[in-house]
Amino acid sequence: QVQLVQSGGGVAQAGGSLRLSCAASGGTFSGYAMGWFRQAPGKEREFVAGISGTGVNTYYSDSVKGRFSISRDNAKNTVYLQMNSLKPEDTAVYLCARDRRPFRTVFATSSADFGSWGQGTQVTVSS
Repeated sequence: QVQLVQSGGGVAQAGGSLRLSCAASGGTFSGYAMGWFRQAPGKEREFVAGISGTGVNTYYSDSVKGRFSISRDNAKNTVYLQMNSLKPEDTAVYLCARDRRPFRTVFATSSADFGSWGQGTQVTVSS
């Protein structure tokens, strides 16, 4: 069973940047797409960004496209989320997750398609 441990996050001012990391251990990493989700108080968990197992393909929600960047280092079993031009509405708990299925050909954006989750990291953006 893969374990995902997150680091990074914290507090930033609007327009600032933060970087999240998610390190995997105990399971296969490179063959699986990875995703970042977020959940604000009183709201449903929403997809933020995803990256294919090789790292060649990335995909983003419209709300973060052009501001956030997802990447991965398969040698370090780690996925990253670089968040730039932060907005107060980006405030949420951010979670990384591993796709349930390896080598998926159609990108997954539903939380139900992800089977292993990090512990969550609070990101707070002040105006």
